[in-house]
Amino acid sequence: MSRYRLYPTPAQEAVLRDHCGHARYVWNLAVEQHGHWHPGRRSAPGYLEQCRQLTAARAEYPWLAAGSQTVQQQALRDFAVALAAFFNPGNPAGRPSWRKAGRDEGFRIVGRRGRHWDVRRLSRKTGEVRIPKAGWVRFRWSRAVPPGVKSYRVTLDRAGRWHIAFAAIPEPVPAPGNGQVVGIDRGVAVSAALSTGELLQVPSLTVWKRKRMVRLERKLARAKRGSNRRARVKVAIARLRARETDRRKDWAEKVSTDIASRFDLIRVEDLRIGNMTRSARGTAGNPGRNVAAKAGLNRGILRSGWGLLVRRLQDKAPGRVEKIKPQYTSQRCSACGHVDADSRESQARFACTACGFADNADVNAARNIAAGHAVTARGGDGVARPVNREPQLLLQSA
Repeated sequence: MSRYRLYPTPAQEAVLRDHCGHARYVWNLAVEQHGHWHPGRRSAPGYLEQCRQLTAARAEYPWLAAGSQTVQQQALRDFAVALAAFFNPGNPAGRPSWRKAGRDEGFRIVGRRGRHWDVRRLSRKTGEVRIPKAGWVRFRWSRAVPPGVKSYRVTLDRAGRWHIAFAAIPEPVPAPGNGQVVGIDRGVAVSAALSTGELLQVPSLTVWKRKRMVRLERKLARAKRGSNRRARVKVAIARLRARETDRRKDWAEKVSTDIASRFDLIRVEDLRIGNMTRSARGTAGNPGRNVAAKAGLNRGILRSGWGLLVRRLQDKAPGRVEKIKPQYTSQRCSACGHVDADSRESQARFACTACGFADNADVNAARNIAAGHAVTARGGDGVARPVNREPQLLLQSA
């Protein structure tokens, strides 16, 4: 997706908000229809039947007919695609759920360019896109619009920013053909450590911005629900979080492009990030322990962009990304293969207890990942003999 910043006028913004509300309303109606189904009851209506029902509803309700039929029908199409993905055993996805105002704001336009929609350039940094009912809306021409685009999506984030994303799959980054392999160890203190010795860190908010975030969150907790003051504080918090998210995405895009263009094979740990960042709060009957510390760790993992980096690598280097089992990669010496938890002296230092090899702990783990080691509990690579023992002298026969 090629995303651009959209700058509608106040009148155009009112139309876009109506489109978002209509798309969300139609989507939620489809969710409600399928929510009533259970075994023994007639199947819920499909896309074509829902389109016929939408036509009848537009004839009965003028406020719905005032909106764009393309936007409303496309919301039904998106729901049908999401429902098909939910029932797809090969690529399972979550069940389509309710969309909420203020959180799920957006709609999609599909059709032939020049007939249903169009794009034109006004200046070096400004372009215009034609949106139904809104007319020509300006956006920042930060790069050329991809050719062959057949649809686009307009979204509004919590920080109050409008964006337009043209649906286009970019070409993958070509492999350099040098045969080099790189391993990537992901962490919190160091976001990504490469087997080449490079330590990469996700840029985050400054210390001053972080303190301001804490003050705003405390102010939000004291604000009355539904008040204008609470709405202003929520927007201020959303803008800070959007800035942090933008920096993380920009970092992931640049790093993934650089890695995909330098190495033929990329190896990463096969981490279950969803399980790792699960809350430790527990239940009322069985409360968790160290909940605050675990919550801080979860925030650190999510801020490091572990999943985003690997996902963008897979998009830019398809077929060249391998996932390695992460067991014992941080305890294994990349020089001699000895596995010992005591070798990890600290978060940043690794010193092998067998051969004395010392290096940055994250770089050592990245080298093990680059080598493709999947050690067992006793050490070794699972194929050759275990090597997690002290080196022995070989006796020479006379």
